[in-house]
Amino acid sequence: MNLLMQIAAEAAAKGSHFPLAFTLVYVVGFIAAVTIGSIAWYNSKRPAGWESKERPDFVPKVEKEETPGVGEPKS
Repeated sequence: MNLLMQIAAEAAAKGSHFPLAFTLVYVVGFIAAVTIGSIAWYNSKRPAGWESKERPDFVPKVEKEETPGVGEPKS
């Protein structure tokens, strides 16, 4: 920890700083990731009005296993 603090102090003494462009890329990337993730999460829910409807025939039913990947393969 002390090593990191010494490196930061030396960098501050030299006047070097983290470029603004990198900071902007990280901020814009974070906002984009949160936005895209929120849209994907919202779209994973059933649409309004379809909550109590049956699953369509063409959509496969995926069974959730208790311990996936453990034990003998099923045939």
